[in-house]
Amino acid sequence: MSTTTKTYAFEDFPIGRVREFGGRVIGRDEALAFAAAYDPQPIHLDEAAAKASVLGGMSISGWQTCAIVMRMMCDEYLLDSTSQGSPGIDNLRWLKPVRHGDTLRVRMTVQEARASKSRPEIGLVRSSWEVFNQHDEQVMSMEGWGMFGRREIPAG
Repeated sequence: MSTTTKTYAFEDFPIGRVREFGGRVIGRDEALAFAAAYDPQPIHLDEAAAKASVLGGMSISGWQTCAIVMRMMCDEYLLDSTSQGSPGIDNLRWLKPVRHGDTLRVRMTVQEARASKSRPEIGLVRSSWEVFNQHDEQVMSMEGWGMFGRREIPAG
């Protein structure tokens, strides 16, 4: 029995599948507005304080990097999928500062995929996401789970 007309369902996330997407430029005004609203640390808002920090200059908030990656994931596949949300992120690392004007891209790799034991209409997908800047430097990594509706529900 078909459960969806969305493009991407659980069956479209086999172990080892790699997707690359992005190309999102981070503007200075956008970064400053986010920092002022949600992460008003001096390293994100004050040139002198940022230059004197271990980061050596202004950087965007790691939380903004997460939000931008989430938006890229939505645009690439989540909004056209059977996504049922996520139970959470297992690992998140900010590896290098993201600067104003950087261009971010993402490489997603499916690590594990299995049917839910308690809800057979749902599949669980564990993925890793690597985030790179325009110099191919990895700036962030995260791992986590997604829940997707299945196209075919086994009889049972």
